[in-house]
Amino acid sequence: MEYLGLVYFHLVTVVLAFVIGTYLLIKRKGTKYHKILGRFYMVLMLLTAISTLFIPAQVGGFIFYHFGYIHILSFITLYTVPEAYIAIKKHNVKKHRNSMIILYVSAILIAGTFAFTPVRLLHTWLFV
Repeated sequence: MEYLGLVYFHLVTVVLAFVIGTYLLIKRKGTKYHKILGRFYMVLMLLTAISTLFIPAQVGGFIFYHFGYIHILSFITLYTVPEAYIAIKKHNVKKHRNSMIILYVSAILIAGTFAFTPVRLLHTWLFV
């Protein structure tokens, strides 16, 4: 498995993003701490999504080249992070909030759920 280093990198960035993202969703918004952590969260999500583009799909069909259906979530992330950042820079809090919720649900909750299914590598590492 020549891409194992990328898998580890992806796992570290997404676990950190999960912890920070969860914290950001439940705590008070707009504080200096929220803004600093939010930037770090966005960078982590971009790194997470970019790393997945170099990891071939192992389950399900391929859409294009080595990309599988789960890679759709990577492209959603690559679109949603800049969209949320631009929205908050333009003081469009509603659009920023909606983009961040879409990002968290699609890229962390849905993708994370897929990662724990029995045919995936993470499931094998943790439960087999």
